[in-house]
Amino acid sequence: MIVVLKFNGTEVGSIYGTMGLASLFMPALLGIVADRWVNAERVLGMCHIIGAVLLFSASKVTDHNAMYWIMLLNSMVFMPTIALNNTVSYIVLEQRGFNIVKDFPPIRVWGTIGFICAMWMVDLCGWTISPLQLYISAASGLLLGIYAFTMPACPPAKSNNNGSILSSLGLDAFILFKKRKMFIFFLFAMLLGAALQITNTFGGTFLQDFKSNYADSFAVKHPSVLLSVSQISETLFILTIPFFLRRFGIKKVMLMSIFAWVFRFGLFWIGNPGSGLFLLILSMIIYGMAFDFFNISGSLFVEKEADIKIRASAQGLFMLMTNGLGAYFGGLLSGRVVDYFTIEGVRNWQNIWFTFAGYALTLGIIFPLVFKYKHDPKELEQIRH
Repeated sequence: MIVVLKFNGTEVGSIYGTMGLASLFMPALLGIVADRWVNAERVLGMCHIIGAVLLFSASKVTDHNAMYWIMLLNSMVFMPTIALNNTVSYIVLEQRGFNIVKDFPPIRVWGTIGFICAMWMVDLCGWTISPLQLYISAASGLLLGIYAFTMPACPPAKSNNNGSILSSLGLDAFILFKKRKMFIFFLFAMLLGAALQITNTFGGTFLQDFKSNYADSFAVKHPSVLLSVSQISETLFILTIPFFLRRFGIKKVMLMSIFAWVFRFGLFWIGNPGSGLFLLILSMIIYGMAFDFFNISGSLFVEKEADIKIRASAQGLFMLMTNGLGAYFGGLLSGRVVDYFTIEGVRNWQNIWFTFAGYALTLGIIFPLVFKYKHDPKELEQIRH
């Protein structure tokens, strides 16, 4: 959007921030719907179909305001699908008698493989800054939405209304905040969601800005292929989650994720597409740990801590904190950081990435001091299976 549509950093941040804004309420809201009234797989299917129509519409606009509202509506139906997908997966695995901690990560990895294939196709076909990628996304969303209606039924769990206001409104999952460890966990999940949004928003722009000095470099010619190394790494780290969770527990796994973000941003700070290409590649590899160890592991941790009657709502709450509050403030504030270090249209990426690395380092110092959690390997076997 910066390159073709000439939006500034704040405008780009605001558009990416729609994912966070929508996640403030939509994942939790549709999680309630799936917990209480409508089969989860049907809610998932409708979200993808509506999103497909909106993505097709987005391919036709070039005005910032129009793009913002279309992408906000798209985010409102797309962001809940991440939590709903997890919920449907957990329910189906449970119905088939599988162990969720052991068997979910190898299944989840195929979503990342599909993402890698999409990135490579868009890049190698020259569609990186073309609206054609929106057509592809719309078609994929339509097919996925139709497929969702063919999945095994995931009906709402029977629940007894206890008469409380939260239960009457379907907001039972918020009771998790009463547990100190869960309150701290969700808070840092939100802060790590902001770190993820920084990468999503400005990773590609960062590589595009090297055109003037490294026009013939691989990183500039094929930025999506280089960025896809992050997803390739993600597929590998997903498979290690059962081992790391059992061996170290959620506290140490989250801490590994936080310091992985420090290195992710730090390597962007000192790397370049020339002699520093290996540093950029290393940053992509580290992303797998940075993302998976808080996102996938966090989802499994929430599944363990939440009652079966609020499983969809609990996943929606996790999404609200990470891709909602975290992504919204991450997109908004990171855009301002980029604009602050932009002079006459030239972005000082070293100062920008140094600032983001400092942010992640601060989280890494504070987290182990405030999150009190004693790891018991046997607890993970208690996750529904």
